[in-house]
Amino acid sequence: MNKTDIQLKEDIEAELRWDPKVNAAQIGVSVDDGSVSLFGVVDTYAEKWAAEVATKRVSGVGAVAVDLTVKLLAHHAKTDAEVESATQAALNWNVFVPSTVNVKVRNGEVTLSGTVTWNYQRDAAEHAVRYLAGVVSVQDNITLKPEVTAAQVREKIESALARQATTDAKSIHVATSGGKVTLTGHASSWQFIEDAANAAWAVPGVTQVVDQVKHAMTAS
Repeated sequence: MNKTDIQLKEDIEAELRWDPKVNAAQIGVSVDDGSVSLFGVVDTYAEKWAAEVATKRVSGVGAVAVDLTVKLLAHHAKTDAEVESATQAALNWNVFVPSTVNVKVRNGEVTLSGTVTWNYQRDAAEHAVRYLAGVVSVQDNITLKPEVTAAQVREKIESALARQATTDAKSIHVATSGGKVTLTGHASSWQFIEDAANAAWAVPGVTQVVDQVKHAMTAS
């Protein structure tokens, strides 16, 4: 049964209260036709991320817009030099992050740049920074280097979906243009939607994934 916006709002608020990583009292929730907006203040960038993840766990959620402002507590505040040093160390110690990733920090805002071969390397760089004290935002400007043709990309993604997504594989359509992949169609769960995007990112040469797959409950 599809939820009303009121029911969905109540479920999201309950999920935020349930998650110990989130201070739900500081976070407002609005829902419009299944699309969710989070607003308010959080104490860390990690909490902002946790609030988004908690919201996406709730069934019936369509799109999620996160408009949460990070206001660091005194014991989390760090200088830009300290944040940059900690970020560089975190990247250096992460075995999935190559040395081609660069970092700059301004007012607690971390910008990652450089080039990598695989999207998991880009994700690993952002993940390594996410939980550091003093970080208020992360801008991921890391680029990917395409290494295969569009036709090869599409073939590899469709093969991966057939192996991994089982019943949902035929409901997801793949279009490629250079290293850009667009996924459309519908899937029976958010996990399958995430799996489809991950399958696309796992193919060498993919530089962008536009995920337009809809949850079967919200597809029209």
